[in-house]
Amino acid sequence: MRNVLTFIMAGGKGERLYPLTKDRAKPAVPFGGIYRIIDFTLSNCINSSLRKIHVLTQYKSYSLTRHISRGWNVLNGELGEYVDAIPAQQRVDEHWYKGTADSIYQNIYAIEDEKPKYVLILAGDHVYKMNYGEMLDFHKENKADLTISVIEVPKEKAGEFGICEVGKELKVKNIIEKPKKQVEKISPGKSVYASMGIYIFNTDVLERVLEEDARDEKSSHDFAKNIIPLMLSSSRVYAFNFKDKDADQPKYWKDAGSIDAYFEANMDLIQVVPPMNLYDKAWPFRTYQGQYGPTKSVWAEEDSNRIGMALNSIISNGCIISGGKVKSSILSPDVRINSFSEVSDSILMEGVDIGRYAKVKRVIIDKNVKVPQKMEIGYNLKEDKKRFTVTESGIVVIPKGMVL
Repeated sequence: MRNVLTFIMAGGKGERLYPLTKDRAKPAVPFGGIYRIIDFTLSNCINSSLRKIHVLTQYKSYSLTRHISRGWNVLNGELGEYVDAIPAQQRVDEHWYKGTADSIYQNIYAIEDEKPKYVLILAGDHVYKMNYGEMLDFHKENKADLTISVIEVPKEKAGEFGICEVGKELKVKNIIEKPKKQVEKISPGKSVYASMGIYIFNTDVLERVLEEDARDEKSSHDFAKNIIPLMLSSSRVYAFNFKDKDADQPKYWKDAGSIDAYFEANMDLIQVVPPMNLYDKAWPFRTYQGQYGPTKSVWAEEDSNRIGMALNSIISNGCIISGGKVKSSILSPDVRINSFSEVSDSILMEGVDIGRYAKVKRVIIDKNVKVPQKMEIGYNLKEDKKRFTVTESGIVVIPKGMVL
């Protein structure tokens, strides 16, 4: 892994996660109580013994950059180890990043400085647990120029991903962005291989194709749309199947790129047996955590229904559940649940205060929102739509700092 330079692309606008991305980049959105979404990719890197990591930022990068400097200053610079946040610099011309491939091309000097044998390219907005060393071994065994990590998805979901058509030994024959009619031709089975947006390139090959793509004025400078199709006829491109071989099924991976997907991925964590284990000491997920007191619950007046309790939930440090009920929810640090209130199937971010007798259900409440006494949210979606964002599945989203 010492011969690998890693880039994490963390500059997207995250429009489908709005209003959670109103003031922050998508990888900086809080997740699972104490984490940010990017913490999962960064933790995978550290646990995979990757020690040279560049995070490429662009839009609304302040909170993301601050989080990385506070929580990920864990490597030894004297040994050539780092987690660096690189802002978009218009280094090539007057344009910001024009696509995923252009973001790497505009930072090609970082590759030239390190002279790695391999370049690993990752997305900063996915939730999963992965040892990238296994993918590198596969890449080397197949003498590949490019390896794409893929996951099996049902055919009916093919239109949500870039789909790889593969041949013998998982050699990639074609890649199609969000196909509809072509699905039956791609695979005779019930599933197809969806690209996870994870790539390992041989450095010399990557530099060559980036230079060639940069000269093409008609290109959208995207890996899936331009770089990979450019390589298929002349290079060895393979698909690494992200699969649990013992269970014979895909491993857990979620693109938390929309409100509904983000909500679903959070709710996965509070299942009795969650599909991804946050408590695995052999593969810890780390983050920056502020200094908060321990979680506290008070009042047990059963006769008056004033009971402070939480069931099937994740409760972070600094939370006080004071005579209210929390069920199947995730509470970030410093949340207060006041007497006689009810919180169910919801995500409350840092500093949220639920007033007395208030009720919230299937709601995402961003930071520092105070829900007034007796207010109900999530019970009348027609009324909620007049003030808040409501998804097609009925998830209500209240933006950061909103006065209710």
